[in-house]
Amino acid sequence: MPRVRGTQGSQKRQTMTEEFEPQIIAFCCSYCSYAAADLAGSIRMSYPSNIKVILVPCSGRVDPVYLLRAIEEGADGVYVTGCMEGDCHFLTGNFKAKKRVSYIRKMLDEIGIEQDRVQMFNMSASDAPEFARVAKMMTEKIRALGPNPLRDRQHFNSRKNCNSIALCN
Repeated sequence: MPRVRGTQGSQKRQTMTEEFEPQIIAFCCSYCSYAAADLAGSIRMSYPSNIKVILVPCSGRVDPVYLLRAIEEGADGVYVTGCMEGDCHFLTGNFKAKKRVSYIRKMLDEIGIEQDRVQMFNMSASDAPEFARVAKMMTEKIRALGPNPLRDRQHFNSRKNCNSIALCN
C-alpha cells in the first residue's frame, strides 16, 4: 500500500489530541470558590477529574510565581478562582489576583506560550454549577490548545524531580 506523505504525522497528532487529558491546577479561595468546589462534590455534580484544586486563604494570596511554576512544571492550564468582585472577605484580594493573572497572561504571550493557559474566575460559595461549568470549560479550552509545550522537557516527566504535590499525583 502506498504511503501518502504527511498523512502519518497528522494522524499521529490527531490520535495524540484524542488521548490528551490536560493537567489543570485550580487555585481556589477558601471562602467562596473552594466552598463552591466542595458543594459541587457534595451534591455529586459532574466535572472533570483532571482539575487539581489547591486551597488558598484568598485569591489575592496567589503569587504570580505559583502560576508560572505550575506551567513550568508541566501543568497544561492554571486558573485562579476568587470571590465575586466587591465581595472579597479580604476586601481587595480578588482584584489583586485579577491584576496578577493579567500580568502572567501577558508574560506568557511574550515568551510564546498561549495566554489562555492561565485564567481568572469569580464565583460565590453557593455557586457549585458555576464551579463545574468553569472546570469543564477550562478542560475543553486546554484540550483544544494541546499539551503544555514545556511538558516535553525531560525533567518535567520525572517524578523524582517533581516539586509540586498537585502535579505528582
